[in-house]
Amino acid sequence: MTEADNVLFTTLTMNTQPLHLDAAWSESQSFGGRLVNSLFTLATMVGLSVSQLTLGTLVANLGFTEVIFPHPVHIGDTLYAETLVTGLRLSSSRPGEGVVRLAHAARNQNGIVVARCERATLILCRPAGSP
Repeated sequence: MTEADNVLFTTLTMNTQPLHLDAAWSESQSFGGRLVNSLFTLATMVGLSVSQLTLGTLVANLGFTEVIFPHPVHIGDTLYAETLVTGLRLSSSRPGEGVVRLAHAARNQNGIVVARCERATLILCRPAGSP
């Protein structure tokens, strides 16, 4: 998580929180320095799953629940993410599509969980008879 990425995301989303932008002020606070914007952490955690799970099959995100940030992310941290499929069902209103529930977790370079969320997605189903 680079300083440039954090500043860009934070300013693009109009979040003027000094905890993300003001190095001098943040050093005097309890975390001892700037923290990476938690929504950037969430977006990165979910984004890391796209190429392996939903690329080319996602119809829509239906919602996020249980979003937590149990440990701060600092500039310079490296994130790793894992995803567990927790539920599957066919859509009752959209033929050829299904609802897939996912549990995402992100860890820093020390293996500490820094973010978690539950996510519901609408996904294209395989055509009948395909492998």
